[in-house]
Amino acid sequence: MSDWLILVEAAGDLAQHETPHKVMRLRDYIANPKLFTARRPNVVNLARSYGYQSEGYYASLLAEARGHRVMPTVQSITELSRKTLYAQALPELNAALVKDLDGQRPDASTLVFALGRSGHPPLTKFAKLLFDWFRVPVLEVTLSATKLEIDRIRPLSVQSLKGEARTFFQDSLAAYTKRNWVAPKEKTQARWSLAVLLDPEEKLPPSSQASMKRLASVAARMGVEVEPIGPGDLASLAEFDALFIRATTAIDNFTYRFARRAEQEGMPVIDDTVSMLRCTNKVYLKELLEGAGVPGPRTEVLAENAPLDGLLDRLGTPVVLKAPDGSFSRSVFKVSSEAELKDRAKQLFQDTALIIAQEYMPTTYDWRVGVLGGKALFACKYKMARGHWQIIKHGEGGRITEGGFETLPVEDAPQDVIDTALKAARLIGDGFYGIDLKQNDQGVFVIEINDNPNLDTDVEGAVLKDRLWSALIDWFSARLEARIGAPVSRKGRNTSLSG
Repeated sequence: MSDWLILVEAAGDLAQHETPHKVMRLRDYIANPKLFTARRPNVVNLARSYGYQSEGYYASLLAEARGHRVMPTVQSITELSRKTLYAQALPELNAALVKDLDGQRPDASTLVFALGRSGHPPLTKFAKLLFDWFRVPVLEVTLSATKLEIDRIRPLSVQSLKGEARTFFQDSLAAYTKRNWVAPKEKTQARWSLAVLLDPEEKLPPSSQASMKRLASVAARMGVEVEPIGPGDLASLAEFDALFIRATTAIDNFTYRFARRAEQEGMPVIDDTVSMLRCTNKVYLKELLEGAGVPGPRTEVLAENAPLDGLLDRLGTPVVLKAPDGSFSRSVFKVSSEAELKDRAKQLFQDTALIIAQEYMPTTYDWRVGVLGGKALFACKYKMARGHWQIIKHGEGGRITEGGFETLPVEDAPQDVIDTALKAARLIGDGFYGIDLKQNDQGVFVIEINDNPNLDTDVEGAVLKDRLWSALIDWFSARLEARIGAPVSRKGRNTSLSG
């Protein structure tokens, strides 16, 4: 049986006979930190109140400090304490609410959800989405009196549930914990478990299947179990210790939600949500790099109503136009005339309020420096596709042509290229980044910072070989060890790092 622990304020809130899991008083959990030194339980905090500095608040806070997986986390408690803090979730939740209800208002204006489930069948998908946003045992959603939209979301105490509502919660708790009652069979004794998020539908993934198999092989030798997961596996993410995202990231797709959930669970993750937010928008990067004095091409941010006259004179001809969130050389155009500039700008403005105009810097290759944990990991020359000005050429019918590459030992790359890349990476965070740079007679210039850079054994790992993957595993392991102070796996294994 998996190690579940249910915390209550009073015995009557949830009696021991109502669940197969251990039930403990909040005050006992708070006062006895050494009760669980040999393992990390899954803690469900059923406090009557999660108010700041209440027993419920401190129970979740201390659970996180002890390396226990707890629900709700302090982040969820804080977000739900004020509507202004959870307002970012409302547009998506309101859209899902209207879709599930087909625009028809339910009989009750107050709805109760427990552990991702709803007692109102049409709201099954909405209930899961609500739980994705806020990992809280019981939530009460109050609808607006005038519109079919959410007026308030707040945690609800189990003690306040009566009759059918209480039975609904008990059934929901049983369903939520049942999948973990029997521990999965393990092929090897692993220190940690790493989930690798892949998108089977992606045509240009940041890592190949062969490379991910190599990662798994190296990780296994280091005592880390690697398991691929997909876009539909969000509910099982908490079964792992860490998350490595190998699907192209975007703020408005599943990758952001996986990263956010990992952070809520206290898991180290590449890429984290802050890095995604900072890297996926070139407008933000322009301001960030310029503010820090990191050299880059001359760049202007254009609004839809901004005059384009004189742009080619200011930035030179040709000029490069970019959508703020393009990737893999998509939504990037080189224009050489006023007419072409206006046509391409009009095309880009159909999807975004701002676009980027950038000085064109012709080179036969771009530098890509991989930075992991503040240190340069690899240095590659990505060569331009044959007969094209970019490293990737998108042809008709989805045909893709890529240029060659040359991977160098970091110590053999120009020092100013490495130094500039490290300076740029420090502006983003402590994760894994790919810094794209141009080098010419005028110096070294940062083109962009990728939070989800390519990583393949035969390209970026051509010099390091398996040391590429061992460095990545070391990054995750160091953060897991620092977080809990002892090498204990989420799947219940208590093993030695040196074993």
